[in-house]
Amino acid sequence: MDKQYFKGPFKGARQIAIADSVADALQTFCTQEPEFTQAIEQSGKSFQQCLDAVVKGAGSSLSDLEAYRRAVKFYFSTASVHFHMQIDLCGENGHKAPPITQTKQPSMELSLDALLDF
Repeated sequence: MDKQYFKGPFKGARQIAIADSVADALQTFCTQEPEFTQAIEQSGKSFQQCLDAVVKGAGSSLSDLEAYRRAVKFYFSTASVHFHMQIDLCGENGHKAPPITQTKQPSMELSLDALLDF
């Protein structure tokens, strides 16, 4: 996908605010699905029109995920965007778990004579 397609200048404060992140997301989606690239190129629509559609009816706030969903649907009405989050409670606390080492226990020797020696 030609990066020039996503270049400004853009009109509208809300459109300007979301332009870079929406452009990045759409370019990522284009690398994931060549058919999506084709849909954008053959749409005959400008990125400004996409941004206008994304912010239309959004009110005073719009999540990133919803912006990406609206942008994708602007070009490809049946497409959807999935998001995955996962929590890691140990995360980045600086603690490193000690390495686990296995030590070989000395083998036990058992003699039947020693048991029967009374």
